[in-house]
Amino acid sequence: MEHAFDTTRKSPPSPPAPPPAQIHWPGIARHPYAERMLNPSYPLRTERLILRPFTEDDLQALHAIHRLPEVARHLYWEPHDLEQTRTSLKKKITSSALTDEGQALSLAVELTATGELIGDATLFWHSRTHESGEIGYIFHPGHHGNGYATETARMLLHLGFGELGLHRITGRLDGRNHASARVLERLGMRREAHLVENELVKGEWTDEVIYAMLHREWDARP
Repeated sequence: MEHAFDTTRKSPPSPPAPPPAQIHWPGIARHPYAERMLNPSYPLRTERLILRPFTEDDLQALHAIHRLPEVARHLYWEPHDLEQTRTSLKKKITSSALTDEGQALSLAVELTATGELIGDATLFWHSRTHESGEIGYIFHPGHHGNGYATETARMLLHLGFGELGLHRITGRLDGRNHASARVLERLGMRREAHLVENELVKGEWTDEVIYAMLHREWDARP
C-alpha cells in the first residue's frame, strides 16, 4: 500500500553508521555515504528488466495499469481515469532522484526483451535521522506470476541499502494482498506486524501487514 508518512518526530541524532558494503551494480553511480543522496545512472538493468525514469510518452502504458480495478483493489486510490493518470505521471517524471528525506524515487519498469512498460516501482526515503525507507511496486496483472515484482523489489532494496545507505527498509501492504507478501518473504524481509482493522479504506476496515529488513541483514544474504 502507498502510505502517507510523518517525519515530524524529533530525537537526538544517531551516531554515524559505518559505510555500507561496497556493492557495485552496473549502471548505478555511487555517492559518498555522507552525502546521503541517490541519483542513479540510468537505465538500471536486472536480469530481465529495465528500470528508468518515467517520461511523458509513458502515459498510455501507465494508464493501462492504473485504470484497472484489480490493480487499485489493495491500494488507497480508486482506478484512475486518464487525467488522474496524467497528474500522477507528471509527479513521477520529477521523481528520478532522492536528495532529502520525504521524497520518493519513482521508476518505470519495462521488459528488456520487448520494451513494454509493465510496472511502477517506488523507493521512499522516510527519515534521514533514522535512516529509514520503504519500497512499493505495482504491476500489470497480465505479468503477474513471472517473478518480475521480486526482481524489481530486489533492485529497490539494493538502491536503498547499497546506494543510499539506509539502516532499515519496510514494505507495507493490505492484509489480503498475499501475493505481495510472498514477494517480500522471498527477498528475506521479516514479517513484523499484522495490524487488525487499523485503517478505514474505501469504506471498509482493512488490516495492514508490515515487513522489514535491516542493512546488516541485506549484507548477510547468501
